[in-house]
Amino acid sequence: MQFIYKIPGYILLLFGGFCLSWGGFIVRSFETPNAWEILLLRSSFFFLGVSTFLILIYKNKAVKIIQKAGLPGLLGGFVMSFSFIAFVFAMINTSVANVVFIISTQTMFLAIFGFFYLKENVSLLGLLSIILAISGIIVMIGDSISSGTLFGNVVALTIPISFSILIMIVRKNPTLDLVPAIWFASIFTILYSLIMVDSFNFSKHDIFMGFLLGVPQLTFGFICITIGSRTTRAVTIGLLMLTETIFAPLWVWLFLNEIPPSSVFIGGMIIIFAIIIKSLDRNKSIVA
Repeated sequence: MQFIYKIPGYILLLFGGFCLSWGGFIVRSFETPNAWEILLLRSSFFFLGVSTFLILIYKNKAVKIIQKAGLPGLLGGFVMSFSFIAFVFAMINTSVANVVFIISTQTMFLAIFGFFYLKENVSLLGLLSIILAISGIIVMIGDSISSGTLFGNVVALTIPISFSILIMIVRKNPTLDLVPAIWFASIFTILYSLIMVDSFNFSKHDIFMGFLLGVPQLTFGFICITIGSRTTRAVTIGLLMLTETIFAPLWVWLFLNEIPPSSVFIGGMIIIFAIIIKSLDRNKSIVA
């Protein structure tokens, strides 16, 4: 599986965003309304998924790779654990449209953090693509932003901030393999959930949903994002991750029969156009 490290960063990021886009639909498909039960199932399968990946890639050196991640890996995992918790609570307490809108603000956080922390300049085309992408998000969500609760919206804001901090850690340590960071995140989240959960009586349906959240959605998604972010500029990462914003409302529409307004499709096309513009940026290409 070493081939994954040879795939261009922007392809990994696009695929990672696609994987993450299934999160809202799957969380809404659980039978239990208890967020901590969902988190325990999700994080347990996530832990197994990332552990399997590390063993397949590094075999008997997996433990050394985890140790080598050191403080950056541990800190990144601790920060991302709050993002994982916030995602489930936000999906339960506000609309999917609200959550993906708030997650999409990671584009702004990444650009700001990248400018101040990594000293990365934003080119004219990069700035134009950010403006276009934000415009697309605003068009896509439309009036639905008012339908969520204040608690869910505030909690959801933790997600883009935590993700942006993780990306800063990854970009600051490009020679380190920080996949162990998300391994640490799964452990932190499991510990939080074990403390807070009231019942371990999970249905077969919810166990399967937990598997879908923990492996295809989280493991595949974040492994691709973590590896792809090592050689990709912060601004570009935020734009490519907007694929989650495009697809998340689509899955809710197709499988939960929640028909989104036409603004979702119009906004999605604007976001795709923004990503295309960024890919044509010759001042700074997709791969830094």
